[in-house]
Amino acid sequence: MDVREDHQPYDEINITPMLDLAYVLLVTFIILTTASVQGVRVQAPETARAVSLAKPQTRAITVTQAGDLFLDAYPVTMDSLAARLAQYKASNPNLPVVVKGDAQAHFEQVAAVLELCKKLDITEIGLVTKRITP
Repeated sequence: MDVREDHQPYDEINITPMLDLAYVLLVTFIILTTASVQGVRVQAPETARAVSLAKPQTRAITVTQAGDLFLDAYPVTMDSLAARLAQYKASNPNLPVVVKGDAQAHFEQVAAVLELCKKLDITEIGLVTKRITP
């Protein structure tokens, strides 16, 4: 048993190392869970530069090759997309949105989604692309 200099036994436990470990695990968990954006898998167009768009509460809008719309992997229509984005925008004024359009998708559908975001005053918009490998 450890004893103090005044020969009194310790009656407390130093939990600082345990708290340090808990904070490291918590930060790691937060980073790993917010680093990915959920959605539907599409073949993204290629660009020369890749930029990370992952932010907390990021909403992913996906336009498939067939022109179907998805919001965070859930199928939606243009009207329901507008209503859901308006709800999210009301709760988070700086709502980040990522638009994932299939490389073979009709540009009209992607343009309609971008116009909807503009109408709802969503300014943090990212377009998902695939990096070209030299």
